[in-house]
Amino acid sequence: MSQIEVVNPFDLKPIGSVSLTDWETVDQYLETAHGLFRNRKAWIPTYQRIDILKKTAKIMSERFEALAFQIANEGGKPLIDARVEVTRAIDGVGLCIKELSHMNGTEIPMDLTAAGAGRMAFTTREPIGVVVAVSAFNHPLNLIVHQVAPAIAVGCPILVKPAGNTPLSCKAFVDILYEAGLPEEWCRFVACDTDTAEKMVTDPRVGFFSFIGSAKIGWMLKSKLAPGTRCALEHGGVAPVLIDESADIEAMIPSLLKGGFYHSGQVCVSVQRIFAPKDKAQDIAQLLAEGASKLVVGNAINEETECGPLIHPNEINRVAEWVDEAKLGGAEILSGGQKLSDTTYVPTVILNPAAEAKVSKMEIFGPAMCVYGYDNMDAAIDISNSLPFAFQASIFTKNLDVAMNAIQNLDATAVMVNDHTAFRVDWMPFAGRRQSGYNVGGIGYTMHDMTQDKMAVIKL
Repeated sequence: MSQIEVVNPFDLKPIGSVSLTDWETVDQYLETAHGLFRNRKAWIPTYQRIDILKKTAKIMSERFEALAFQIANEGGKPLIDARVEVTRAIDGVGLCIKELSHMNGTEIPMDLTAAGAGRMAFTTREPIGVVVAVSAFNHPLNLIVHQVAPAIAVGCPILVKPAGNTPLSCKAFVDILYEAGLPEEWCRFVACDTDTAEKMVTDPRVGFFSFIGSAKIGWMLKSKLAPGTRCALEHGGVAPVLIDESADIEAMIPSLLKGGFYHSGQVCVSVQRIFAPKDKAQDIAQLLAEGASKLVVGNAINEETECGPLIHPNEINRVAEWVDEAKLGGAEILSGGQKLSDTTYVPTVILNPAAEAKVSKMEIFGPAMCVYGYDNMDAAIDISNSLPFAFQASIFTKNLDVAMNAIQNLDATAVMVNDHTAFRVDWMPFAGRRQSGYNVGGIGYTMHDMTQDKMAVIKL
C-alpha cells in the first residue's frame, strides 16, 4: 500500500508516514457508515457520546506536549502557538459536550388558526447523516476537532481526510477517539489521493460535507455534490484593517504584527491590507517594519522561533513572486522582501502597492502585509469591500461613531474593534461571505448544521 511521507517543512527531513486509503476501502467505510446511520437502533446514546468526548479531552490533556510538538513538527507552526492550538482543541471537545445541552427542539403553536386547532406539535433534532470532512494544514489538530468532534457529539458517522502535508495530528486525534471508547466504524481516518477524495465527497451516501481549504477546490467540490448533500465551506480572505486618526498607534502595532505574522501569515483571516490616514501611513508602516525585522524566523520546533516555514517550498516561490511584482509596480518594501531559505521568507511590510498587484487583490497566505494611505474613511471602506472575498475585518479607533460606521459598512462577517482580524474564539460564528465561504463554522454552529429538525404533530 502506498504511503504519504510527512516531512518537517523547515528542513524537509522525514518525520513519519501514513498509509494511503484506496477507493475500495473508502467505499466500504461509506457503506458501513451509511448502514450505521440508517439503523437507528445502532445510534450511540447521547450520554455515551458525552463519556467518549470527556475521555478524549482527558487523554489529549495528558499528551499535551506531544500533540503540540507534532503540530510544530509537521505543520511549521511555532511551538508557542502550537501549544495554544492544543489548548483550543481540548476546549473545543469540551464545547461539544456543553452544546449538546442546547440541541433541543421547540413547541410549535398549532391553534393560531382553526385549521390547526386540536393539535400540539414539537420538534426534535436528529443527526443529518454520514459526514465527510476535508481539512487544511494550518491548524492540523484544532481544525480536525472543529470538524470531527461535532459529528461525534451529535451522532453522525464521519470520514475525515486531513491535508496531505499534516496527517499525523489528525490520525493522533482519531486514535485518541478510539482509545476513549468510540467504535472505529463511527470515525474513519482517510488519507487518500485527489481522485479518491472527490469520489468520497460526491458520493450520494454523504449527508454533510465539511471543507476547509482553498476556494478553488471547495467551490468545485460543492458543484459536484450529490443531490441532498448539505455542506459548509471555509476559505480565505484578504483581510482589511482600517486605522482611524484617533487610533492608539503604540498599542496597535503589536496586535497587527501578531495578526499578520502569526503562523507566518498562513491563516485565512490574517492581517493583509492596512488602510491608514495618508499623513500617517509611512510612519505606521515603518513601525510595523521595525517590529517585523525583530521576529525570529526558524524551525518551528525551536522554542525561540516566532515565524516558522511556509508549508511547502513552492509557497516560498509564490510569495516571492507576488512581493517582487508589487515592488516592480512601485511599492516600497520596508522590511523583508526576500527569501531567507528555500523554506522560509523574511516577514515583509509593503507600503502602497498598486491596486492591481496580487498582494492587493488575492490572499497572500504568507508573511507579508500591505499598508496603504487613504484620504477619507469612506473611500477606505469602499476599497476594503471591493474584492470578491469577505471574511473578518477590523477598525482601530477611539471614536465610537467611527467604530459603528465601520461595523455597519464593512462587508465582513465579523468586525473587530481595536483588535486584529485573526482574532477568534471557538464558540463564535466563523464564516466567509461571497467567495470566502458558505455556511457558518464554530463548534455550536457546526453541530447545528450536522443535525436536522423533525416535527411531531399530535391530534388530540
